[in-house]
Amino acid sequence: MSGRSILDNAMAAIKIIHYMKSNVKGKKGDVALEIFISESFDKIDWIYLQGVMTKMGFSNQWVKWIMRFVEMVDYSMLVNINATSPILQGRGLRQGDPLSAIFFIICIEGLPTLIPEVEARGKINDVKICNNAPIISHLFFVDDSFAFFRANVDQANKM
Repeated sequence: MSGRSILDNAMAAIKIIHYMKSNVKGKKGDVALEIFISESFDKIDWIYLQGVMTKMGFSNQWVKWIMRFVEMVDYSMLVNINATSPILQGRGLRQGDPLSAIFFIICIEGLPTLIPEVEARGKINDVKICNNAPIISHLFFVDDSFAFFRANVDQANKM
């Protein structure tokens, strides 16, 4: 978007965190959840990858091919010179595989749409630091993101 600075999100995050630290009165608290995107590479759930590709409009045949490619990996270990039976993975993307970066980007594309969907259904409340400030539910950076919501068990589970 033109007219925006690369520092806008950082400044917004600083202001929101400052508001949250200074707003300690009352029964309603807010949470800032930091999601380290770079650390999630090994934890990508394959069902989530399949769901995001389907929602993005990839054909069923294409999704089947990609899922077969992702799921066909197994590992074995050597114990006392003998190979163990194969260890099957249930999630994660292969490090060093050039296609894994593309799959990771596809998965990350789902995050900016999931948070507003939950927010629109009224399942989470955003943070508003003053009357004239915009309501903010999330901020995205290069390798991590923040999600903001009310401090209660129900909203934490929804997030």
